[in-house]
Amino acid sequence: MHTTMTRAADKFVSLNALRFHYLDWGNEGAFPLVLLHGYTSHAHSWDKFAAAMSDAYHVLALDQRGHGESEWATDYAPERMVEDVAAFAQALNLRPFALVGLSMGGRNAYQYTAQHPDSVERLVIVDIGPEVSPSGSKRIRSSVLANDVFDSPDDAFRTARAANARPSDDDLRHRTTHGLMRRPDGQWTFRYDKALRSPDRPLPRPDPDKAWAALTRFTCPTLLVRGAQSDVLSRETAERMVRVIPTCGLVEIEDCGHPVPLDRPDAFLAVVRPFLMEGRA
Repeated sequence: MHTTMTRAADKFVSLNALRFHYLDWGNEGAFPLVLLHGYTSHAHSWDKFAAAMSDAYHVLALDQRGHGESEWATDYAPERMVEDVAAFAQALNLRPFALVGLSMGGRNAYQYTAQHPDSVERLVIVDIGPEVSPSGSKRIRSSVLANDVFDSPDDAFRTARAANARPSDDDLRHRTTHGLMRRPDGQWTFRYDKALRSPDRPLPRPDPDKAWAALTRFTCPTLLVRGAQSDVLSRETAERMVRVIPTCGLVEIEDCGHPVPLDRPDAFLAVVRPFLMEGRA
């Protein structure tokens, strides 16, 4: 079913009264690097990037609450997800560590960094900011709600391909199949809490004013990565973030939408790895 071999170990940990799954890529003597996926995604979405970084870092990719193989919850407020990151760092004794987050995971990453500035050595925020472009928000919600039951993983892959022409077949199939689970009737559906795709229960977001204020509290070097064709993070918001965050660089990746590590994995690695490797032996 999976198109690439994952060398990581599946591990579980109890955090905030929930059971969480994460992928541990070994190299335990190295400096830790935590990866946080986006909304409706999963830890395996980082597999290509994690494999490329595992020679230099102890890479840990977390399934956030309600996603992947982590337990579903009754509360998906942003504050709870940030508390989960804090509990994960404490449970694994990670402080300090490097932190990379995409979309929802990027929001959780920068909120955690604002609350625990001494815990994060380097931060990478991928295509998210305090304000989300309305067109991108609408697209994500409509695509999630349009169809959540499939006859087969191939059916799900075809749906994903129709929505995004940029990724390679292998990369898109890997992300799609790892994000599915089989229902009792033999059909397939997404491996995340159905409550997260309910129109009556949209994923709550932090107050933008408070989020802008949080960005001023970073003390670590920060890299903001934006897909040049992103409909989620506007260039105006990205440029404002660079002005607000004390030490922040901005890189835009061409021919790339919102899911940057999926759309252009090699280009993403080419800009993020040198940033993470600064100061590392």
